[in-house]
Amino acid sequence: MSTTIDPDFAALVRAILECYFRQNEQPAPGEAELTGFAGRLWALAEERGLPPPLAWGEQGEAHEMGPDEAGPLVARALGDDLGAAGPWAAPARQLVKACFQPEFRKCRDSYREVELDGTCRRQQLAKARGRVSGAHCVDCPYWTALSPDQHGKLLVKAWVGDAAEFAAQREVFLPEDFRALRRWVRERAGSGAGTA
Repeated sequence: MSTTIDPDFAALVRAILECYFRQNEQPAPGEAELTGFAGRLWALAEERGLPPPLAWGEQGEAHEMGPDEAGPLVARALGDDLGAAGPWAAPARQLVKACFQPEFRKCRDSYREVELDGTCRRQQLAKARGRVSGAHCVDCPYWTALSPDQHGKLLVKAWVGDAAEFAAQREVFLPEDFRALRRWVRERAGSGAGTA
């Protein structure tokens, strides 16, 4: 196992967290907090390995990492200094899932599920702000299968709310820093290099 965190991974995690805290109007995380969290998440990736990409023709199975599996990982990523119930809890849980949920090819379509009142909760700005992955799930196959332009067009086509809000808040609904992390995870796992 490597003792040094990959600088690309550290930069991606940092960018995602800085954006998350900024869009939620919370104080910017400190250098020690960012470095500590990224280092602990990296250590988990080295210990567990990253989920392998699907082989050609495999579809995978969409399932959410449950609290029994995710909880201990999130606690370790948070460490003793960030607190399980504080402002780091939600982004930590989402980043753990983004790194460790196995890949699958068919989207669960939660980004376009319409409620009885005609709205989609994933397309509401307040909901998207609370997610490092915006309108989409952290493990959505579109993060790696589509280009940013294709992904934006897909989301606009399914948009049931104010299209101008999507255009004005695109980076909240469709964050490119998060796409970069998902692609990093897939490429790193697919190279056979693991994290070392």
